[in-house]
Amino acid sequence: MNWNTLQSSLQGDLFTDSTTRKLYATDASAYRELPLAVVIPKGEKDLITLVNFARENKTSLIPRTAGTSLAGQVVGNGIVIDMSKHYGKVLEVNTEEGYVWVEPGIVRDDLNKHLAQYGVFFAPETSTANRAMIGGMIGNNSCGSNSVVYGSTREHLLEVRTILADGSKASFGSVGTDQLLSIQDKTLQGNIYAETLKMLQQPINQKEIVEGFPKPDVPRRNTGYALDMLLRHQPFVENGAPFNFSSLIAGSEGTLCLVTQAKLKLTPLPPNHKRLVCIHSETIDDSLRANLVALKYAPSACELMDHYILEATKRNAMYKANRFFVQGDPQAILVVELNGETEIAADSKVNSLIAELKASNHGYAYPVVQGDGIKLVWDLRKAGLGLLSNIPGDAKPAPVIEDTAVDVKDLPAYIREFNQILEKYGLFAVHYAHAGSGELHLRPILNLKTEEGQRLFRTIAEEIATLVKKYKGSLSGEHGDGRLRGEFLPQMIGEHNYQLVKQMKRIWDPKNIFNPNKIVDTPPMDTFLRYEKNQVTPEFDTAFDFSEHEGILRSAELCNGSGDCRKTELSGGTMCPSYMATRDEKDTTRARANILREILTHSTEANPFDNPEIKEVMDLCLSCKGCSSECPSNVDIAKLKGEWQHQYHKSNGIPFRTKQIAHFSKSMKLVSKAPWAYNLVFGNRLTGNIAKSIAGFAKERSMPALAKQPLAQWLIKEFKPQTSNRKVYFFCDEFTNYNDAEIGKTTVLLLDKLGYEVLFVPHADSGRPQLSKGLLDEAKVLAEQNVDQFSALVDVNAPLIGVEPSAILTFRDEYISLTRGEMQQKAKVLSAHVFTIEEFLAQEIDKGNITSEQFSTETKLIKVHGHCHQKSLSSMVPTKKMLSLPKNFTVHMIASGCCGMAGSFGYEKEHYEVSMKIGELVLFPTVRQQPKEVIIAAAGTSCRHQIKDGTSRIAKHPVEVLWEALK
Repeated sequence: MNWNTLQSSLQGDLFTDSTTRKLYATDASAYRELPLAVVIPKGEKDLITLVNFARENKTSLIPRTAGTSLAGQVVGNGIVIDMSKHYGKVLEVNTEEGYVWVEPGIVRDDLNKHLAQYGVFFAPETSTANRAMIGGMIGNNSCGSNSVVYGSTREHLLEVRTILADGSKASFGSVGTDQLLSIQDKTLQGNIYAETLKMLQQPINQKEIVEGFPKPDVPRRNTGYALDMLLRHQPFVENGAPFNFSSLIAGSEGTLCLVTQAKLKLTPLPPNHKRLVCIHSETIDDSLRANLVALKYAPSACELMDHYILEATKRNAMYKANRFFVQGDPQAILVVELNGETEIAADSKVNSLIAELKASNHGYAYPVVQGDGIKLVWDLRKAGLGLLSNIPGDAKPAPVIEDTAVDVKDLPAYIREFNQILEKYGLFAVHYAHAGSGELHLRPILNLKTEEGQRLFRTIAEEIATLVKKYKGSLSGEHGDGRLRGEFLPQMIGEHNYQLVKQMKRIWDPKNIFNPNKIVDTPPMDTFLRYEKNQVTPEFDTAFDFSEHEGILRSAELCNGSGDCRKTELSGGTMCPSYMATRDEKDTTRARANILREILTHSTEANPFDNPEIKEVMDLCLSCKGCSSECPSNVDIAKLKGEWQHQYHKSNGIPFRTKQIAHFSKSMKLVSKAPWAYNLVFGNRLTGNIAKSIAGFAKERSMPALAKQPLAQWLIKEFKPQTSNRKVYFFCDEFTNYNDAEIGKTTVLLLDKLGYEVLFVPHADSGRPQLSKGLLDEAKVLAEQNVDQFSALVDVNAPLIGVEPSAILTFRDEYISLTRGEMQQKAKVLSAHVFTIEEFLAQEIDKGNITSEQFSTETKLIKVHGHCHQKSLSSMVPTKKMLSLPKNFTVHMIASGCCGMAGSFGYEKEHYEVSMKIGELVLFPTVRQQPKEVIIAAAGTSCRHQIKDGTSRIAKHPVEVLWEALK
């Protein structure tokens, strides 16, 4: 194919390189197939060009947004069209007529944030709503936890504007019967109407569709094309809704046309008087019977989590805190959301439901959650898929029969038979999700790397398809047929109907260019899997300890593709800052895990880490560690990147700039003998730019000033600790020692003033600069020195305290991974007694050792930006508690993710632009909006530097704010 000709015709970008193709070879399903190419289109003209190119070159187009499909919908060997980057606009909001026009690349939750100002929202909600895009929701006819009230995307899709298979533009919306019957034009659009009408008017076809498709009482139905839904329109039903092809396009998985714009129905925001009743049950069966009771009370959601999900939450740092409502170890929790027009009405519903549950002997505990706790519970439920992938080893909950839906009244009996089938094969399933709509996501634990695992993959699919047919349910409730369930369509809807579905595909797409081999003519469901039969997992000798997940490769394989890392800055959270800035798939956590999996699995090189593709994809990773807590599967890319750098250096040596950054402490020690000279060089624009150029730093970036005296010298020579029974050891990290010595002094003096005996012993550096650049052997030496030294000193009565989060938190994270054996055990014990200054002060406040009476009563407003490592390895709660201690201090957390500096990342000339883009997402605009009297606070030295360079505002460390507030 003439790719050069195609690129010259496109405004957007065309990629045919191996790296990009590998990154788009998978989604969140079990499938993998390399596409021919990837295109990031910039406008409608590009899409028309691609349709014509595909038709002329006998290839295909695979439309994709977030790529979170579970049935392989966006996996194939054609040209992937990634609509997520340039197709994310809200085009028109019309609240009077109740609609919004959007492009397919807008994220569902971002859309609703925009619509909130109008008091309306787009109702269908998937568990992936903070990254799922409207185009994907249309393709899969997505619904979610609130579908018991709002149904699926189909019910909210009013009209679509499209590109058809001949390159023509066409709109599809409501069409009156007279207009429908009179369509006679010779265009492809006209032919689609005429041929579809002819098909559906035949009595034999109507009879087969009604009898063969899932029964009407099954609301979740993504089985084939929605011919049964079209029959519910005029002229086939006298009082039906006007005929609208949007009902067919919803759920068509990009196989009929390219959607360029969508008109969505707006729904008024519901009453905000919400309660969650969390019904704890001893069995799955009991929870499903409780579900039937709960449905009498018109809930807005009935969602189930079984004990496998609940156990997985214990292994996840972020979601462990969301378990606050769990009592004991239930086999299942059914979360029922009830709304009321008033608080009294909501409480009345709750009390009535609990009374009936107790009377009918369903459940053993019924905690009620309201207010801010509601979001935490739903976040936990939504994280289910990712949490399940965090099971160590090769056997994982497999997406194979995870989307079956039946009449909700049949659900208890269906699940009993379902589990009996699994028991035959010595298997069990994870149960979770949409009990209220008759659909549980059921995932058997299978090892798809083995021949036996792949055999069971098919066997279970075949047997469960037969069971679903028995209940006249839908094999796909919301995740779609894709290439996973298309093979079973003749069985599920009958051969006659399957031929009608194939005919519909031919009517719309005569040349088969739109996402072929999905829904119809799919390859066998156990082909093109992500893992080959009896695939060997290579083992590698690593500096970090990856034994928790059985090696570095399995640590990368924790990523199941669910795309939690594709959140935008509007979603909140830290992960993944470079993706938020670039909106490129290459810069997601998922991409980095995928490229490691691809290369480490298939490489035959002596050092597979010495690979330019890994280098390219890792380039914009800031090692923020957001993924280590925010990814439900705990994919820790910072750790994986550090190991990759370490292994890469073995074959390529250590570059000059890398050495300079890693040996920051040595350089600072040298220049600290004449700090005036350092400050003179970088205080002058000309000499500073020359020095930065030699170092490979961006000339636009200011350099940190050098302290007049290293903090360690002051601690040894000048500071005289008081004697107290409340002792702390102070960790003098290299950044505080040489650059932020005044902050270090303030911390020590604050603790001293508050009655603590602050002890200091000379110690090794933290190793953070070495860790950031992959010099893991050097970092290990420092880690062992610090662990050995402080293990003999530090305990519950004399903890170790630090002020720079990235340095002190190495004790909690990398030190444990770098050490082995007895030293590792020491590191684990020591880590329990090491705290950030914020954590320590918050604990002392809770104990009553520090009180508000010791501080000023002045009124202050403080805006706090949190350090990434603090967010992922600690929490921002202690910071808020500490700064809220003075009675009239108001503390607001800035809803920023990473600041964009990330240690040396923001200094490096090739990363400066992205660094500042990240700052501009939330942090810089928020800081600029603050009046001068508002205090900006940030614990990280890099964060404060970034705020200064990006906004010219001076941010204070939280301890400085508290010190200034002392009476």
